[in-house]
Amino acid sequence: MASPATGRATRRSWFIWLTAAAVYLLAVFHRTSFGVAGLEAAERFGVGAAALGTFTVLQVGVYAAMQIPTGVLVDRYGPRKVLTYALLFLGLGQVLLAIATSYPLGLLARAVLGFGDALTFVSVLRLIAAHFPGRQYSVVTSFTTAIGYVGNLAATVPLTFLLAGPGWTPTFLVAGLVTVVYAVVATLRIKDNPAGVPPVTAAPAGRRVLAGRVLEAWRTPGTRLGFWVHFATMFGANVLSMLWGVPFLVAQGMSPAAASAMLTVFVFTSMIGGPVVGNLIGRRPSVRMPLVVGFLAGAVLIWAVLLSWPGSVPAPVLAPAFAFFALGGPASMIGFALARDYNPLSRVGTATGVVNVGGFVATTIAALSVGVLLELTGGNFRVALLSIVAVLLVGSWRTLVWWRRARAVLFAAQARGERIPVQVRRRRWDAPQRRPAAAAA
Repeated sequence: MASPATGRATRRSWFIWLTAAAVYLLAVFHRTSFGVAGLEAAERFGVGAAALGTFTVLQVGVYAAMQIPTGVLVDRYGPRKVLTYALLFLGLGQVLLAIATSYPLGLLARAVLGFGDALTFVSVLRLIAAHFPGRQYSVVTSFTTAIGYVGNLAATVPLTFLLAGPGWTPTFLVAGLVTVVYAVVATLRIKDNPAGVPPVTAAPAGRRVLAGRVLEAWRTPGTRLGFWVHFATMFGANVLSMLWGVPFLVAQGMSPAAASAMLTVFVFTSMIGGPVVGNLIGRRPSVRMPLVVGFLAGAVLIWAVLLSWPGSVPAPVLAPAFAFFALGGPASMIGFALARDYNPLSRVGTATGVVNVGGFVATTIAALSVGVLLELTGGNFRVALLSIVAVLLVGSWRTLVWWRRARAVLFAAQARGERIPVQVRRRRWDAPQRRPAAAAA
């Protein structure tokens, strides 16, 4: 078999990826399943809107906190084992939610589910890095996210009908048990490396060595740039689709049903945009950062239009705005491509985990800030959503700072005659290289 770094992926590699991508589909289904169960959850646990929002914030917080440990675990034990445990935790969390009748147990269930969810995506990306050549990495990653959105769709209308029919306990109980059973399939079918390729895993290490490995990944300019790209691009769509989108749209005069339907714009745009963006950056890596900068500039402009619109924003304006925000998901995949390009395979899991922290930290900060401002302003979304703009501006600023620094490192490596993944030409705004550093862009 050809090496993943230089050759072509085999049919076996594609089959292994598809098996792992199904794990991510299940994770996204479980992650978003609470979105359509909000009314039932409020009645079941006897809580109000603020307490209900804690479910989402807790789950996202656990997810973000686990990304770097997940990367370390994947590098140490391989993606197959981590994905197997991910399925077990996902299933356990959903089973606990199925039988929970108290608010504390419900919170525990979502925390367990968030833990399992956190183990999934980084593992799949590590698997892709091992089985596919670099030029296919972005494309296969985008296919993975598109498959994840199928799980998102399954957690909307189909899940709504199931909750209205069989009900809360049977629906979530069956979903949890199916996930646990799939762990057996994942264990048998997923292989960490292509046939004939020796395993590439990190050696056992103590806490200091592990901390040093994480720090080494963080100090790599490509990883740092990937972190801020992920931070700035994906959180806006997350905040709207996971928590505040429907309340915002209802405040604009939409019915709850119409508001829920509007959120499908995020799903379908991401499903289509992901493979398109992935294929483009796979063929032309040099357009990665211009695409990111273009998206960030467009997002700032659109938020300015929405928040300055006199009166309620009409649906013909909201729909294309939401479609553009949804492209932040595909754009955030560029962060993972940077982590893959500028770290050795034995550290790709750790670097990917570092990058993946970015978007979910931004999501947590923005979601909490919107809620706090809504409380302080008596439900004024025009003011509350300014917190999303603030996080967007901070992320955009740091992205530009690290892009400039990473380009300086690339110029130095290019001058030394080293092989670099993206050819660059010096611009007037580029900083001079002052000291040697690891290549990144």
